[in-house]
Amino acid sequence: QVQLVESGGGSVQAGGSLKLSCVVSGNNYGPICMGWFRQAPGKEREGVASFFTGGLEPNIYYAESVKGRFNISHDSTKKTLYLQMNRLKVEDTAMYYCALGVYCSLWVGPAGGRMVQTWGQGTQVTVSS
Repeated sequence: QVQLVESGGGSVQAGGSLKLSCVVSGNNYGPICMGWFRQAPGKEREGVASFFTGGLEPNIYYAESVKGRFNISHDSTKKTLYLQMNRLKVEDTAMYYCALGVYCSLWVGPAGGRMVQTWGQGTQVTVSS
């Protein structure tokens, strides 16, 4: 059994930053895909960023809407996944979910959530103007 616990969400003014953390517990979860999704009210859940753990080098994918602003990273010792969010915009407001699954390259595309095997409970990010 694998469990994910997110933290770091909150309220921030547009242009500010937040860093989300996701602590992974349970059995071995690699090499697989780890990443973040988000869902705003009335919108579909979308992949934000994914991190493939099975490559010779980190293989990272970002949604077009967050490229250049968000950075995903992983600390294997702490078994923690991070999402550093910079220059936040009002449209970034959403519930953010940590996830484990397969096929990292598909996570930021259509129906990326179908590749997820384990979801965290989510952490709310609210960006105000």
